[in-house]
This record gives sequence, structure tokens and C-alpha cells, in this order.
Amino acid sequence: MAVVGVGILAIGVVRQSFPQTAGRLEIEGLTSSVSVQRDARGVPTITADNAKDLFRAQGFVSAQDRFFEMDLRRHITAGRLSELVGDAGIEKDKVIRAMGWRRVAEEELPKLAPETRQYLQAYADGVNAYIKTVESPEKMSLEYTVLARRNPNYRVEPWSPVDSLAWLKAMAWDLRGDYNDELARARLSRSNRSVKQIGLLYPQYPADRNAPILSDRDWQPADESGQGDQAATPAPSALTAATAVRSSGGRDAVDSTLAALAAVPVTLGRGDDIGSNSWVVSGSRTTTGKPLLANDPHLGLTIPGIWTQVNLQCRQVSAACPFRVSGYTFSGLPGVVIGHNDRIAWGMTNLGPDVTDFYLEQVTGETYLRDGESVPLTSREEVIKVAGGADVRLTVRSTVHGPILSDVVRGIEEAGDRTVVRGAPQTNRYAVSLAWTALTPGTTADAIFALDKARDWTEFRKAAALFTVPAQNLVYADTAGHIGYQAPGQIPVRRSATPAAPPGFWPSPGWDSQWDWKGFVPFEDLPHSFDPAEGFIVTANQAVTSSSTPFLTSEWDYGFRAQRIRNLLAATPKVSPETMSRIQGDTTNTYAPGLVKRLLAVQVDDFTAQAQRLLKGWTGDQPNDKSRDSAAAAYYNAVWKHLLEFTFDELPPDIAPDGGSRWMVVMEQLLKDPKNDWWDDKTTPGLTEGSGEIVKRALVEARLDLARELGKVPATWRWGRLHQLDLKHQVMGGDGVPGAVQDLFNRGGIELGGGSSIVNANGWNASQPGYGVTTGPSMRMVVDLGNLDASRWVNATGQSGHAYDDHYSDQIDAWAANESFPWPFTATAVREATEDELTLVPPASSSTS
Repeated sequence: MAVVGVGILAIGVVRQSFPQTAGRLEIEGLTSSVSVQRDARGVPTITADNAKDLFRAQGFVSAQDRFFEMDLRRHITAGRLSELVGDAGIEKDKVIRAMGWRRVAEEELPKLAPETRQYLQAYADGVNAYIKTVESPEKMSLEYTVLARRNPNYRVEPWSPVDSLAWLKAMAWDLRGDYNDELARARLSRSNRSVKQIGLLYPQYPADRNAPILSDRDWQPADESGQGDQAATPAPSALTAATAVRSSGGRDAVDSTLAALAAVPVTLGRGDDIGSNSWVVSGSRTTTGKPLLANDPHLGLTIPGIWTQVNLQCRQVSAACPFRVSGYTFSGLPGVVIGHNDRIAWGMTNLGPDVTDFYLEQVTGETYLRDGESVPLTSREEVIKVAGGADVRLTVRSTVHGPILSDVVRGIEEAGDRTVVRGAPQTNRYAVSLAWTALTPGTTADAIFALDKARDWTEFRKAAALFTVPAQNLVYADTAGHIGYQAPGQIPVRRSATPAAPPGFWPSPGWDSQWDWKGFVPFEDLPHSFDPAEGFIVTANQAVTSSSTPFLTSEWDYGFRAQRIRNLLAATPKVSPETMSRIQGDTTNTYAPGLVKRLLAVQVDDFTAQAQRLLKGWTGDQPNDKSRDSAAAAYYNAVWKHLLEFTFDELPPDIAPDGGSRWMVVMEQLLKDPKNDWWDDKTTPGLTEGSGEIVKRALVEARLDLARELGKVPATWRWGRLHQLDLKHQVMGGDGVPGAVQDLFNRGGIELGGGSSIVNANGWNASQPGYGVTTGPSMRMVVDLGNLDASRWVNATGQSGHAYDDHYSDQIDAWAANESFPWPFTATAVREATEDELTLVPPASSSTS
């Protein structure tokens, strides 16, 4: 009986935070009644008479479903995670405070359009109405019950519009481009590798085989003559900067900066596989006669999932209430980020522009060198509150370029010896500052609402012009039959630090102002296309155009996913909605067949040959089922993992090959140069290896690895057994949390097909142990502009953030199988799909006028 009693108590604790989804609730601030209709997966359709009530209700419903996630996100973005989770958050808080995400959001709010501020405030009012209806944090979410043991006096603060805006900085951070590689190149430059050898690791985009988003016919830049200041010949100070990076002072500064940036919490995901697929097909090429649009953003996979689904409806669309929009957004952020309204649809993939630059600064005491003069650093003091611990004080120093991130990690006061650098004071110490577009107030919040209510291509582009950070590839379709593409965002104009490298390829000399940014690329000069002759547009993080004007980045995805989608579309005379979904689930590795030819040509022992024979006739498909293809996929990926490991054994673990598209092109080029120095294993003195020895070693070791992992008989191997997804809660699911608590929140053992640089992009990191999924399609959607109610969607986990709620994980199985659900939009379709309806009304004492 005691055990039964504990079980009943546990169920009661878990269920006490579940939202009320039926009946009637009085909500402070409403001016009229609002309907919240939920379908079989708990997705809400919110219908209101005016825009303020619409967003007030969205705030309330968002808090009902996912308040802990919202609270966690605002603590992360404010650099206050330690207040929630204790000392485990200190290093993370330091870096966020140094960058000042919330400070920028506070500056941003008064600069937004008046209606945007009103919508943000209405959303905040709705969240706060929810907070007032709940007696304690423990009744908001189970996570608070667990955290109460360490932080028993925690009190939930009211929500504010700045809490919503600050989340946009986290988005921009995870979706920015280039900074990892910029610092990696700086580290490699001080090794015994030549600049040429380092350059081999960053090959040019293969436009001859993987087409850019826009053809030369679809887009002609305003100026093909060059890059202006960006192409200028570097001054001697650039060479001084390169020398400084190699010095011990520069080395310490770069290492400290890398350590600081590694501490930033992952919100949307991290790594080369953070990207997306999105494409749009004109009605002339579809079975419906109207455009079709598909999107599946590839982000980190956690539980609850990154996205939440919502349908926002004004009862009567008017200038006062212009919204009839449905799609995906983030908990804590009003409106719809990706989706459709009753006229247009839009999708996003990461453009990945180079919007960060690191500057090597010559710092002496509290001054730094600037055009031959010592100028004072700016500084501010931050106090980090720690649950269960003492306050932590942090001094944040900045130059004209931005915050000095090499200050942030422990022990920096001992780092950086005082190496003499030409033109610098003898007491010089290096530091690394960060310039980043998101550290300037922007208008992305304006863009979200403008997209939500746009009616045509002209209004869509006006909305896109407001989309400052993170810069995304935007694809467009409308019910009138048009399709289009627009690259938005603030893209810095700057010069290159060396003649052979593109801008931003290396850290720049902060002491010389000629390396400062020279403004941003004008919106009209950013690539765009309307109704291209080809009849479809594919964006999958590949190069936007073949032109270097304007300069966007040198760090594209290398286009294998994009070209596979293009080939499948081109081979289909009339594309159906089902075809769009089927392409999203494609598991073909188009790079693999080329490498397999090389692998099959290697003579190996009989034991290894048993596995090698799996590759004969294999076309590159990587399913997760029991087919022979799956066994071949398992062996191929094991060989690929070991081939990268043995070839690049000298690279530090944190910049070792992850196996993504860049490394595919790198390996392809190296295999054409069998005696390249990268092949040599430096741990075997007196022996110089070439490609043949390394490839053979990879084949042998992969066979042994899988024999241990999956059994000795290769025919029984399955890619899905190796390639599994474990969905972990961001706070309750990681190391240091008791297993019993992890089991409450995590969901795991999900076998998946696909892989890195595959359309079904369930990415994995070849530099890490195992083959577990690290990133993937965080949601999928296919919009039918001929019949919006025939559109389909699926989330990676579920609508709810409450563990053991029916909708916490109810979409996982369908998502894993590339299945999707109906997406009701019109009033009739929503009514037919409704399973629960909650009516929100003003308090009885309030006026309903």
C-alpha cells in the first residue's frame, strides 16, 4: 500500500503543472473572449477579436505549455543561469554577460515599431496572467520541484518584452557563421603546418558540381568588378597580426577566447550540420497547379523540442487585427517565425554569413593601441548571483570592436606573456575582442510581425529588409502562384587580412582602423530572385551565388544536400505534396559512391573483406531498417570515421574533422594527392605513410570496431543500431543529474537513418565517440498553396514541455519515420480537428467593450 501511495503522490506531483485545455478561464487584461482550440496533438488555434488579445492569449498559452523552458531561456540570455541551476551556470553566465545579450535587447526595445512593442507587451501580459494564476513554481513545471532541493527560495519573476527580445540574440549566436573556423585557422597557423596546408582544409565551394541557390541567369550583382575595400591589399599591420597570432601571447589569447566561447550554452545547436533544407516549386511544375513549399531546419535535438506550433487567427482580418497566420515559433516569442498566412508561405535556412570578426588587440594595463595611440578600454562590472553559492563578480572590458572575450575564462590574468610585437609597447599583452552584428540593436522583431501579415512579394521583401540577425535564406510562395528568394541581414563590409584569403578568414589587427568594418551591404545589393525560369528554388546552406560580390562568407555548406534535392526535383515532371515529403526523408549519401570505388580497390585480409564486400553494388542509401543497404551504410560510416581520424590525427580534438560536407571535399582532394603530408602519421618515426596505408588501416579498423559493436557477421549489421538519437532535457537530462531524474525527462534509443550531408540530415560527429545523432530536422513542413488545409507538418518531439503530458513526446515516432500530420488552418478545418476548447474571458469586473 505504501508503494501505491508513493506512486499516486508522484503522479500528482507530475500532473499538477499540466495546463487546463477546456472550459473557461478569466484572464486579466483581455478585452473580449478568446478561443483556444487544440487538436489531437495539443496544437492550439487561438482566435481573438483584436491583435492585443491575440498575443496576450498566445503568451498565456505559451506559458501553460512551456513556462520552464521560457524561464530557462531568459536566464540563459540574461547571463543569469546560475540563479536557476547553481554554480554549474557560472562559466556560461560570464560569457553571456561579457557579450551583453540582454543589454542589447534593452537598447533594442525602444527602437522597434510602436505596434511591435505593443504586441510584445501584450504577450508579456499574457505570460504574467498565467504566473498569477499559479500558486508556486512547483505547480508550473516539474523541473522546479527538482531544482527546489538546491534552490528552495526561488521565485518566478514577471515576464517582460526584453525577455522575448533577448532570445533573438541566442538564435543569432547559434546561427552565425565563420567564427569557429576563423579561430581554428589562427590556432593552426602557429603549428608547423604551412598556410598552404591549412588552406587545403578550407577548399573553395565546388560550384561546378553543386549548384548555388541562384544561377547567374537569376541574379547579377550590382558590381562584378571587385569587392572594393574588401579586396584591398593588406597593409604591413596585417602581417604583424599574423605574426602575433603565432606568438605565445597571441596563442594564449586565442586559446582563452575559444575556451570562453565553448562555454556558451547551446540553444539551437552547434556544429557544421546546423543548417536546413527549404525549397519551393512553382505551380507550373506541381500536380496542384499552385506552388509547394517545404522546410526542415536542422538544429540540435532536445526535449522539449526547439519549436512550438501555433495557429493565430483574427476573427475578422482588418488593419486593426491583420493576423491569420500559422506555423512554428519559439516559446517566449510572440508571432510565427516560419509558416504561412492566408496569402503567402515562407521557409528559412541558415545563410551562415560571416557576421563575426575577431580582433587581436595590443593591451597594456587599461589601454589598448589604436592607430599609434594608447586609448582607454571601456569597462563595466557585472555581479552574477549563484543559487546556493556566493556572488561572482566579473569585469567586462571592451574596445571599439566589442567585448574582450579572452578576459572571461579563469586564469586569464596569467595568460599571454609580454611578447614584443613591432609597433607595440614593450609591456604589451594580447587580447581578443569580438565584433558581431547582433551586438548592435536591430529590427528582427519588427520583421517577424511584418512577415506574419505580408500579403505579396513586395510586402514580403519589405519585411525581409527588417530581418537584421540572424541572416537567413528566405524562400517564398503565394496563393497567386509566385515563388521567390531573398537573402536578408546585416552583412559587414570589410577587407581581407591577406591577399589570398577572403575577408574575415583570419583574425584582424585591432590596432589599425583600416581593418574596421565599413558599414553593411545595402539590402538591394543582397541576392534575390522572383519567379525564376527554372521553376524551383532550393536552399540548403550552399553558396548563394557563384559571385563573390557582395561577399557573404567563405564557409558555405558544400552543397551535397542541395544538389540531391535539385536532382530529385528536376527528375520529377510534376511534383506532388507527397513528393515533397518523400524528398525530405531521402537517405542517400551522394558523396559515398565516389569514395566506395577507392575503398573497393584496396587489398585487405579475409576478415576485413567480409565487410568490404558489403559495399559492392551499394548506391549510398543509409536507411535504418534491416536491409542490406543498412549493413553497408554501417560499415561505410565506420570506415569514414576512421579515415578522418587517421588522416588528421594531429588536429586538436576540438577542431578535429566532424565528417560534414567540408571534410568530404577535403578528403576528395587529398585522395588525388597520395603523398600529401596530411597522410603521414607523425607517431611512426622513420615511416612516411601515404593515402594507401591510411585507407587500408581505416577499412581494417572499421571492421574490428563493428565486430565489437554489432557482432562478427557483417550481414546482420544495421546503421540504425549505431545511429541513434537520445533526446535530452537541457537541464535535467545531462551529466551530474541522477539517473532516476534523467529518466523522467529524457527519451532515447530512437533509431534513425540518414546522416551528415544527406537530405534527411540526422547528423553525427565523426570526431566524437560513437555514431549518435547530434543534429537533425527539428521539424518538417510542406505547405500547399493551392489548399492550405492540405498542408502537413510534424514537430520533433511534441507541443508540451511537461514531462509525461500526453503531448510531451507524441510526435517523435511520426517524425522519426518521416510521417506528418494534417495542418488545419481555416475555421472549418480547425473546428473539425478540435478535441479540446478553452475560452479565455476578461475578469467579470472588467469591461468587455
